[in-house]
Amino acid sequence: MANKQIDMRKAKRIFKLYGEGVSKRQISKQLGLSRNTVSKYIDFFKRYRLTPYEVSAMTLEEIHRLFRSDQKPKSDQLKTLEKYFPYFDKELRKTGVTKQLLWEEYYARHPDGFKLSQFRYWYREWAKEVSPVMHFTHKAGDKLFIDFTGKKLSVVDKHTGELQELEVFVCVLGSSQYTYVEACASQKLEDFMRCTENALWFYGGVPRALVTDNLKSAVTKSSRYEPKVNDTFADFAEHYETAVLPTRAYRPRDKAIVENAVRIIYTRVFAPLRNSTFHSKADINKAISGLLKTHNDRSFRGREYSRRSMFEEVERQELGPLPLKRYEIRSYAKGTVHKNSHTYLGKDKHYYSVPYRHIGKQVKIIYTDSFVEIYHKHERLAAHTRKRQKYGYTTVAEHMPSHHRFVSEWSSEKFIAWAGHIGDSCKGYIIGILDKKQHPEQSYKSCLGILHLAKKVGDRRLDNACRRASDYGAYSYNMVERILKKGWDALEEDPQENIEVPDHKNIRGGNYYK
Repeated sequence: MANKQIDMRKAKRIFKLYGEGVSKRQISKQLGLSRNTVSKYIDFFKRYRLTPYEVSAMTLEEIHRLFRSDQKPKSDQLKTLEKYFPYFDKELRKTGVTKQLLWEEYYARHPDGFKLSQFRYWYREWAKEVSPVMHFTHKAGDKLFIDFTGKKLSVVDKHTGELQELEVFVCVLGSSQYTYVEACASQKLEDFMRCTENALWFYGGVPRALVTDNLKSAVTKSSRYEPKVNDTFADFAEHYETAVLPTRAYRPRDKAIVENAVRIIYTRVFAPLRNSTFHSKADINKAISGLLKTHNDRSFRGREYSRRSMFEEVERQELGPLPLKRYEIRSYAKGTVHKNSHTYLGKDKHYYSVPYRHIGKQVKIIYTDSFVEIYHKHERLAAHTRKRQKYGYTTVAEHMPSHHRFVSEWSSEKFIAWAGHIGDSCKGYIIGILDKKQHPEQSYKSCLGILHLAKKVGDRRLDNACRRASDYGAYSYNMVERILKKGWDALEEDPQENIEVPDHKNIRGGNYYK
């Protein structure tokens, strides 16, 4: 055999072309290999009496193992060293552990063993054999590699039979290769962040960095040197006290570990589910969870430990702690602080108080599912629990201008005294409006509008209108204005009670129904 093995894919290609009748000279030209190398590989397959069909059906792993078995027997010295390699593989993932340090430990026990350069060489050869795609040894707790699969899974609507395709999120911890998989509706920011968050809670800790592909959900502008991370995803990373490291564009080696995980997931998750029908995202994720457990519990090739055992033994304790609660996606709005010291959140049609000294200022409102924050030029002015009551008010008493000039001009006492000059009914109605709100200043505009109506209709009509509105139990400017407009203030009793039935021969009368 040649001293240096060629890629196993080329080895398969050599014998395939040879079986199709292509000459060794043509094979040499097509594959860029010497004729001696082509002849040696053809002779190797012939020696094992393999047909081109049998070789094409073999996996790369099987061919690699076949070539390894054809090599010279290993020396006792090498066999002794190789016994340590699984232990070295685990230790190298721990912070501060190097090959130099491990060699020193090995050489102290075996003074007749290999020197450092040979130690490094044989370890690389072993690593290629047991894990040919993984060329980096990642430190425990350092990085979580994130990607979506190219292929999709699907669910079927029970009622319509409509097929809905689902994206499949995959992430893998660099050191243990402990894997998490979840099906989601899309690759949009909200779904992407929820899947990433679910993965962190699945692991029970936070790595020092999240390594993402150049997804639009994670990166707004890709760059080889300074990619721009999405603001919301950056805020998510800050909440979990980790960093975001986008991979370089067109550099697949940056995320080789997750690319390999995706290929394995196609075999161990996609293939077993190919003949199953699911009607909801929850059902398919439950099935994925069972297959994922089997995958993580399976031992690595050539090693006696699994992803799960590596995670539990080496990586779990290196992860950072989770925060007390999950991240809430933030939304943004603009507003103005009104004269009543409140700003309006249009999403919920609700008012939130702001300290009175900021009246008239333009503010930025940041809100999540549970809280609302109000900012002016990066300064947080107020924070409230989010309420969804339409046209309601959420007020902090300290925000209201109790000793401000605004209150000296508009106060509860002033409005009550003003209403008392119009009439007792008006005074009682104004008190009712002031009592209705959480804070009196929230009703000042309503009071002012009602009292100003006296200029149009006179004190007597306004007092009657307030009495009528009180009877209805409706305390608002709009109700008083409507009563005056309809002329109901002139009615002594409820207009519905004094309706007289005219005497007419077509009216049957009560005896008709006996």
